[in-house]
Amino acid sequence: MNWTGRLDHIHICAEGSADMTELDEAKLIAGKGIEGDRYFLGTGTYSDKPAPDRQVTLIESETLEALARDHNMELTPIESRRNLTVTGVPLNHLVGKKFRVGEVVLYGGRLNTPCQYLDDLLGKKLFKLLLNRSGLNCEIVEGGVIRPGDTVSSME
Repeated sequence: MNWTGRLDHIHICAEGSADMTELDEAKLIAGKGIEGDRYFLGTGTYSDKPAPDRQVTLIESETLEALARDHNMELTPIESRRNLTVTGVPLNHLVGKKFRVGEVVLYGGRLNTPCQYLDDLLGKKLFKLLLNRSGLNCEIVEGGVIRPGDTVSSME
């Protein structure tokens, strides 16, 4: 399955529960994470349970649009607490596959599981609404610099 999408937003934060910051570009380091992000620094909420697929997280802009349209629930890209917001990228089909974000190569490790933590942090009831559409947790295979507007594409 060949497809092409777009990187819309990049977000990081320095420690768990801290506000996310939007970036104009980010440096992704293979096997490590996004420079300056909580999981790169080991200060994330789940840093005590390290896993290669916690290096970068993605969510589809289509999911955020569906929440607003179908459930009257606004969740902005920065509130999603995912590192990358993408459009036109079939995240649920990328588990076990490599794909490109600009010059970077990611490996889809596992689907992100919604958690009560996000509901509590934002004061919104999102848990059930995000089941099977909470995003993708990835490992960085080949690092580099990415920017919003970069192409996201299959490697098949």
